[in-house]
Amino acid sequence: MAKSKGNRIQVILECTEHKESGKPGTSRYVTTKNRKNTPDRMELKKFNPILKRMTVHKEIK
Repeated sequence: MAKSKGNRIQVILECTEHKESGKPGTSRYVTTKNRKNTPDRMELKKFNPILKRMTVHKEIK
């Protein structure tokens, strides 16, 4: 296996509004990002199936 660090890395996005809602479970999405173009943490609006609406999902470690 080659030890080359590519620019595309896999990241997990988690809903920011879910914890305050008090409902069980979490809304998470797995996606990829280019670490050269986006060095800071990503923020995207994604659909939260538990809250049944679009919410802001932030990148977690």
